[in-house]
Amino acid sequence: MPQGQPSVVPDDGLTTRQRRNRPLVLVHTGVGKGKSTAAFGLALRAWNQGWPIGVFQFVKSAKWKVGEENALRVLGASGQGGTVDWHKMGEGWSWVQRDAQLDNEEKAREGWEQVKRDLAAESYRLYVLDEFAYPLHWGWIDTDEVVEVLRNRPGTQHVVITGRNAPEKLLEFADLVTDMSKVKHPMDAGQKGQKGIEW
Repeated sequence: MPQGQPSVVPDDGLTTRQRRNRPLVLVHTGVGKGKSTAAFGLALRAWNQGWPIGVFQFVKSAKWKVGEENALRVLGASGQGGTVDWHKMGEGWSWVQRDAQLDNEEKAREGWEQVKRDLAAESYRLYVLDEFAYPLHWGWIDTDEVVEVLRNRPGTQHVVITGRNAPEKLLEFADLVTDMSKVKHPMDAGQKGQKGIEW
C-alpha cells in the first residue's frame, strides 16, 4: 500500500496520529461526470471500515432509481460492514427542472435541518450530501451557516458534498476539493445516459 507523505507539517500542536484521524470535509464539484460516483465510492470504503453512513440526496428525484442506492442499502443491511441510511430530499425536482421552486427550497431546508440534527447527535461517521452544492449555489441554504455548522461539528464525522458550482466560501473551508472537469462526454455526440453508466 503506498504511503502518502505530506509536503508540509503544520505547526498545529497535533500529533501525526491526531492529524491523520482529523475529520474531513470533502467537496466534489465541477462540470464533469463522476462527482456523486466518487462520493459513493468513498461510502464503500467507509462501509468496509464499519462506519455508519448517512446519504442525503438533495436534488435527485425521490422517484429516480440511483444504482448505488440499492447496492449500499444491501451492503448496509448485510451486517458485514457499516450501516447505511438513505434520505431523499427531492420529489421530482432537479437542477434542470425547478418549476415548484418554493416547495423545493422548503424541502432542501428541511433536509439541511435533518443533517444538522444528525451532526449534533453524531449519527454517522460519513455523511454524503449528494448535490448539496446546488441549494447552496441557488441561495436556498446559507453557505456561511453551513460552514459554521461543519466547522463546529463534534466527534470524527466526515462530510462529502457533491454538485456543480460549489460556493467559494465552501471551497475555501473544505479540506479536500476535487473539480471534475469534462474533456469529452457521449452526450456531446447526442447520446443519452444509459443504465450502468449514469444510473
